[in-house]
Amino acid sequence: MCRNCRFYEPGAHWDCRETISEPVRDKDRANFCDFFMLSQTSAPPGKKTQENDKSTEARSKFDNLFGNE
Repeated sequence: MCRNCRFYEPGAHWDCRETISEPVRDKDRANFCDFFMLSQTSAPPGKKTQENDKSTEARSKFDNLFGNE
């Protein structure tokens, strides 16, 4: 599954940083790619920072609400 691969990068040639010879049409389904390596992040590139910001903000609001410090 391309979206779980460390080489998956939207906007790159065929959305992959490796030099693949054929495009993978469905990036959400299992496929047989020789370059596949499991990504170390749980989110696609570019979304991790935004999710972390929202998570930190939510935690801060929760702590302020109940006086946890």
